[in-house]
Amino acid sequence: QVQLVESGGGLVQTGGSLRLSCATSGRTFINIGWFRQAPGKEREFVALRWRRGSNTYYTDSVKVRFTISRDNDRNTVVLQLDNMKPEDTAVYYCAAGDRLLLSQIYQRDAYDYWGQGTQVTVSS
Repeated sequence: QVQLVESGGGLVQTGGSLRLSCATSGRTFINIGWFRQAPGKEREFVALRWRRGSNTYYTDSVKVRFTISRDNDRNTVVLQLDNMKPEDTAVYYCAAGDRLLLSQIYQRDAYDYWGQGTQVTVSS
């Protein structure tokens, strides 16, 4: 059974940091990404580390502030959130796809498996 489990969410002040983890089990995924969904908004792409070549991809609003990394031995993907802003408040999800293409990484419909999400709240 495939499982993706996020952890590390919480409440932080503006300018603070959080470290989110996504632990996978049941199989090994080549590419795992992070999305987020704020109240009343659509789920949006945040970051992904492409395993082939180890390139990383971020939505513009989090570039420089967020860092995605991967621990292959533990099948875990980590999203480090620094210099956080109130607009980062959302439920953060990790997601994986069976046949994810590089051209599709920003599309939530391209992902087959999702975690349950972890709440991140940034106070002003």
